[in-house]
Amino acid sequence: MAAVYNPLEYALEPVRQYAERFGRGPKEVVFLGMNPGPWGMAQTGVPFGEIAAVRDWMGIRGEVGKPSREHPKRPVEGFACTKSEVSGRRLWGWAAAAHPRPEGFFGRFFVANYCPLAFMEDSGRNRVPEKLPAQEREPLFAACDRALGRTFEALAPDWVIGIGTFAEDRAKRILGEDSGVRIGRILHPSPASPAANRGWAEQATAQLRNLGITL
Repeated sequence: MAAVYNPLEYALEPVRQYAERFGRGPKEVVFLGMNPGPWGMAQTGVPFGEIAAVRDWMGIRGEVGKPSREHPKRPVEGFACTKSEVSGRRLWGWAAAAHPRPEGFFGRFFVANYCPLAFMEDSGRNRVPEKLPAQEREPLFAACDRALGRTFEALAPDWVIGIGTFAEDRAKRILGEDSGVRIGRILHPSPASPAANRGWAEQATAQLRNLGITL
């Protein structure tokens, strides 16, 4: 990897605000993503953390530093970044449309990522965790499994909803069959998904409704 970003370190101030304001359990549903995008969580420390949503809807602001090695094509500018994370804009816009005040959403829901690290290839492309070499992926997944298991214990959700199949699969591995937590999935809002580009919010709402969950 050309660079590995850990926003839990260099964006600790907004990370803490997100956890302290919105991370008190129990929760009805935990939505689970994969890992940071370069213009979302990599900038703000918040999962799917599209800057306008984090700053204006959640009311989170704070100092953001720099990763130890910064890729020139993926600069970290924190809340000064002018690029928009499409996945985050879709996800948080969907939440805000149903809950104009964030407390309404976070009273029932929480959004977390399976892995807090972003992996940048030489080209600047984001490499997803499942595409890492096995000797790197296996210890990473073991650590992420342990950390997320503690998150589930703290939030005591009725449901874990994977945002995409990868997150759903990891939740099933972590929770097993006897946890009593139900597991489902919604479509990932990535613009790389042709399906997500055809009315993602409506599809996600319908998928939740089919599971018996209303946003």
